[in-house]
Amino acid sequence: MRTFDQQFSLEGKIALITGAAYGIGFAIAEAFAAAGATIVFNTSRQESVDRALEDYEKAGIRAHGFVCDVTDEKAVQEMVSQIESSIGVIDILVNNAGIIKRIPMCEMSAEDFRKVVDVDLNAPFIMSKAVIPSMIKKGHGKIINICSMMSELGRETVSAYAAAKGGLKMLTRNIASEYGAYNIQCNGIGPGYIATPQTAPLRQPQPDGSRHPFDRFIIAKTPAERWGEPEDLQGPAVFLASDASNFVNGQILYVDGGILAYIGKQP
Repeated sequence: MRTFDQQFSLEGKIALITGAAYGIGFAIAEAFAAAGATIVFNTSRQESVDRALEDYEKAGIRAHGFVCDVTDEKAVQEMVSQIESSIGVIDILVNNAGIIKRIPMCEMSAEDFRKVVDVDLNAPFIMSKAVIPSMIKKGHGKIINICSMMSELGRETVSAYAAAKGGLKMLTRNIASEYGAYNIQCNGIGPGYIATPQTAPLRQPQPDGSRHPFDRFIIAKTPAERWGEPEDLQGPAVFLASDASNFVNGQILYVDGGILAYIGKQP
């Protein structure tokens, strides 16, 4: 019988985290490496891979970086084959790569809408489809989809993002339903508002030094009264990637400081 600590160990596991050059993906990769996993990541440009490899080296992590557009099925298949032949079969996939376009719905082009859905929903489908066959052969696998509170909520200017993340929630449940019998667990993490470069414009102080209106809004709506940090996602990610979660499947773990449970303060 494995010890409690061993249940959370990722020793000997190979983890592919898409888009893990910075922010949430990088923080998850750091946690996986600390738990013993071999880290593999991709970005869409060579310069991003090179810069990320330098950052991983500074963090004391020997990572493997690949250039790959996660919306290109052929490129994804080739990357996964290369990883399997040069590093090993992927045990853990984190579908982290994503984009957002904050545009009012009636001002948003269908092209922009499709682009968001392509990266945030189609790409996780393509990535998961590429790794599942080898996971079946190996007899186990973990897929973690980075969902969002927008998997549950709507908000102005994020119609494409919310549609994609809502779809990703249901893709997560369907993968769990279809491949759970093969000892593959697919779960999601739904971050709240996390302090990353992507959300930096929403936290930028005003010229008079006051908080950005959206920053004030988030603080007021969050029982924790703060933005999350990428590190807040590390424990949940390790749990969902480890044997400790072997009977957890098709779930979305919201790491949001309590926003989804909170109606807000009475005025």
